[in-house]
Amino acid sequence: MALHWTIDSRAKIMVATGDGPIDLDEVNRMLDMIVGSNILGYRKLFDGRLAQTQMEPEHLLTVGVRLRSIHEAAGSGLGPLALVVRDENYWQVARLLGILAVPKRPMRVFKQADKARVWLDSPAILASTPA
Repeated sequence: MALHWTIDSRAKIMVATGDGPIDLDEVNRMLDMIVGSNILGYRKLFDGRLAQTQMEPEHLLTVGVRLRSIHEAAGSGLGPLALVVRDENYWQVARLLGILAVPKRPMRVFKQADKARVWLDSPAILASTPA
């Protein structure tokens, strides 16, 4: 598996790291875990700097459709999301998120994990996190 995650229920944060080739099945397993663990309201940090997608464009569309479905079901109960990507993937990921995900929650793309964590731990983001 190239996706690894930890959940801190006290801090209400999930940190996921991609390390190697990631395919649609792995992304679906992670989404199943997020929904099944009832942590949609948690802050989420995904560090994909070491990941390589093994997904075709139609797989990415499938993920986008699933994310939209999760967002619609959760309503305003979604926690903030910070994505960390390599420099060469920054604009591609930012555009994809703009197209596929229009949730009513704070969401940003970063190039550095430490800056993403600072943002997720900021008072404004903590205040916006669902109870």
